[in-house]
Amino acid sequence: MTQTTTDEAECGKPSVAIASDHAGYEQKSRLVTFLRQQGYTVVDLGPDDDSRVDYPDFAAKVAGTVASGQADKGVLVCGTGIGMAIAANKIAGIRAANVTTAQMAALARQHNDANVVSLSGRFVESEVNEHIVITFLSTDFEGGRHGLRVEKIDALG
Repeated sequence: MTQTTTDEAECGKPSVAIASDHAGYEQKSRLVTFLRQQGYTVVDLGPDDDSRVDYPDFAAKVAGTVASGQADKGVLVCGTGIGMAIAANKIAGIRAANVTTAQMAALARQHNDANVVSLSGRFVESEVNEHIVITFLSTDFEGGRHGLRVEKIDALG
Protein backbone atom coordinates (compact mmCIF):
# COMPACT_ATOMS: atom_id res chain seq x y z
CA MET A 1 0.00 0.00 0.00
CA THR A 2 1.46 3.37 -0.98
CA GLN A 3 1.27 6.36 1.31
CA THR A 4 -0.42 9.57 0.22
CA THR A 5 0.92 12.85 1.51
CA THR A 6 -1.07 16.05 1.87
CA ASP A 7 0.46 17.37 -1.36
CA GLU A 8 -0.85 14.44 -3.41
CA ALA A 9 -4.26 14.64 -1.80
CA GLU A 10 -4.55 18.37 -2.50
CA CYS A 11 -3.20 18.66 -6.08
CA GLY A 12 -3.53 15.10 -7.39
CA LYS A 13 0.18 14.88 -8.11
CA PRO A 14 2.65 13.06 -5.89
CA SER A 15 5.28 15.03 -4.04
CA VAL A 16 8.79 14.16 -5.20
CA ALA A 17 12.09 13.89 -3.33
CA ILE A 18 15.04 14.08 -5.71
CA ALA A 19 18.82 13.80 -5.42
CA SER A 20 21.87 12.85 -7.43
CA ASP A 21 25.58 12.37 -7.21
CA HIS A 22 28.08 14.49 -9.15
CA ALA A 23 27.56 12.47 -12.36
CA GLY A 24 23.82 13.06 -12.26
CA TYR A 25 23.87 16.63 -10.97
CA GLU A 26 23.19 18.36 -14.30
CA GLN A 27 20.22 16.17 -15.16
CA LYS A 28 18.89 16.32 -11.59
CA SER A 29 18.93 20.11 -11.75
CA ARG A 30 17.03 20.06 -15.05
CA LEU A 31 14.50 17.58 -13.66
CA VAL A 32 13.84 19.77 -10.60
CA THR A 33 12.98 22.71 -12.87
CA PHE A 34 10.96 20.53 -15.26
CA LEU A 35 8.92 18.89 -12.51
CA ARG A 36 8.15 22.19 -10.81
CA GLN A 37 6.99 23.58 -14.17
CA GLN A 38 4.67 20.56 -14.42
CA GLY A 39 3.13 21.45 -11.05
CA TYR A 40 4.86 18.91 -8.82
CA THR A 41 6.02 19.69 -5.31
CA VAL A 42 9.74 18.87 -5.42
CA VAL A 43 12.15 18.51 -2.52
CA ASP A 44 15.71 18.79 -3.84
CA LEU A 45 17.94 16.89 -1.42
CA GLY A 46 21.18 17.76 -3.18
CA PRO A 47 23.90 18.02 -3.95
CA ASP A 48 24.11 21.76 -4.62
CA ASP A 49 26.84 21.49 -7.27
CA ASP A 50 28.74 18.91 -9.29
CA SER A 51 31.57 18.42 -6.80
CA ARG A 52 32.41 14.76 -6.16
CA VAL A 53 30.09 13.13 -3.62
CA ASP A 54 29.25 9.58 -2.58
CA TYR A 55 25.97 8.39 -4.13
CA PRO A 56 24.87 6.19 -1.18
CA ASP A 57 24.55 9.32 0.98
CA PHE A 58 22.08 10.92 -1.43
CA ALA A 59 20.21 7.71 -2.20
CA ALA A 60 19.65 7.31 1.54
CA LYS A 61 18.28 10.85 1.82
CA VAL A 62 15.66 10.27 -0.88
CA ALA A 63 14.82 6.76 0.28
CA GLY A 64 14.43 7.91 3.87
CA THR A 65 12.21 10.80 2.83
CA VAL A 66 9.94 8.48 0.82
CA ALA A 67 9.93 5.70 3.44
CA SER A 68 8.92 8.17 6.16
CA GLY A 69 6.05 9.54 4.06
CA GLN A 70 7.55 13.02 3.75
CA ALA A 71 7.40 12.56 -0.05
CA ASP A 72 5.27 10.24 -2.13
CA LYS A 73 7.89 9.24 -4.69
CA GLY A 74 11.62 9.55 -5.18
CA VAL A 75 13.89 10.26 -8.12
CA LEU A 76 17.63 9.50 -8.12
CA VAL A 77 20.21 10.29 -10.79
CA CYS A 78 23.77 9.01 -10.98
CA GLY A 79 26.04 7.95 -13.83
CA THR A 80 24.16 4.72 -14.55
CA GLY A 81 21.38 4.73 -11.97
CA ILE A 82 22.54 1.32 -10.79
CA GLY A 83 24.40 2.33 -7.63
CA MET A 84 21.64 4.66 -6.50
CA ALA A 85 19.00 1.93 -6.91
CA ILE A 86 21.09 -0.59 -4.99
CA ALA A 87 21.66 1.87 -2.15
CA ALA A 88 18.02 3.03 -1.98
CA ASN A 89 16.77 -0.55 -1.84
CA LYS A 90 18.64 -1.04 1.45
CA ILE A 91 16.06 1.22 3.15
CA ALA A 92 12.98 -0.61 4.48
CA GLY A 93 9.85 0.17 2.50
CA ILE A 94 11.68 1.25 -0.65
CA ARG A 95 11.27 -0.40 -4.01
CA ALA A 96 13.70 1.43 -6.29
CA ALA A 97 13.93 0.57 -9.96
CA ASN A 98 16.80 1.46 -12.27
CA VAL A 99 14.95 2.56 -15.41
CA THR A 100 16.13 3.54 -18.90
CA THR A 101 12.82 3.70 -20.82
CA ALA A 102 9.33 5.02 -20.17
CA GLN A 103 7.92 1.51 -20.70
CA MET A 104 10.16 0.20 -17.92
CA ALA A 105 8.98 3.07 -15.69
CA ALA A 106 5.34 2.16 -16.31
CA LEU A 107 5.97 -1.51 -15.56
CA ALA A 108 7.96 -0.69 -12.42
CA ARG A 109 4.90 1.15 -11.12
CA GLN A 110 2.20 -1.20 -12.47
CA HIS A 111 3.78 -4.49 -11.46
CA ASN A 112 6.25 -3.67 -8.67
CA ASP A 113 4.71 -0.62 -6.98
CA ALA A 114 8.14 1.03 -7.22
CA ASN A 115 8.27 4.21 -5.17
CA VAL A 116 11.71 5.40 -6.30
CA VAL A 117 13.02 5.62 -9.85
CA SER A 118 16.77 5.66 -10.47
CA LEU A 119 18.06 7.22 -13.68
CA SER A 120 21.25 7.34 -15.70
CA GLY A 121 22.67 10.82 -16.13
CA ARG A 122 25.42 9.64 -18.48
CA PHE A 123 23.73 7.16 -20.82
CA VAL A 124 20.18 8.50 -21.15
CA GLU A 125 19.33 11.88 -22.69
CA SER A 126 17.62 14.43 -20.44
CA GLU A 127 14.45 14.52 -22.57
CA VAL A 128 14.13 10.74 -22.25
CA ASN A 129 14.62 10.98 -18.48
CA GLU A 130 11.90 13.65 -18.32
CA HIS A 131 9.51 11.28 -20.09
CA ILE A 132 10.56 8.41 -17.81
CA VAL A 133 9.88 10.47 -14.68
CA ILE A 134 6.49 11.74 -15.85
CA THR A 135 5.48 8.18 -16.76
CA PHE A 136 6.70 6.90 -13.40
CA LEU A 137 4.84 9.59 -11.47
CA SER A 138 1.59 9.25 -13.41
CA THR A 139 1.30 5.45 -13.53
CA ASP A 140 -0.71 3.60 -10.90
CA PHE A 141 0.05 0.27 -9.28
CA GLU A 142 -2.25 -2.44 -10.66
CA GLY A 143 -2.50 -4.49 -7.47
CA GLY A 144 -4.16 -7.89 -7.80
CA ARG A 145 -1.65 -10.67 -8.46
CA HIS A 146 1.08 -8.03 -8.46
CA GLY A 147 0.09 -7.00 -4.94
CA LEU A 148 0.73 -10.50 -3.67
CA ARG A 149 4.18 -10.46 -5.27
CA VAL A 150 5.02 -7.06 -3.78
CA GLU A 151 3.99 -8.40 -0.36
CA LYS A 152 6.42 -11.27 -0.85
CA ILE A 153 9.19 -8.81 -1.83
CA ASP A 154 8.49 -6.69 1.25
CA ALA A 155 8.60 -9.79 3.47
CA LEU A 156 12.16 -10.52 2.29
CA GLY A 157 13.48 -7.47 4.16
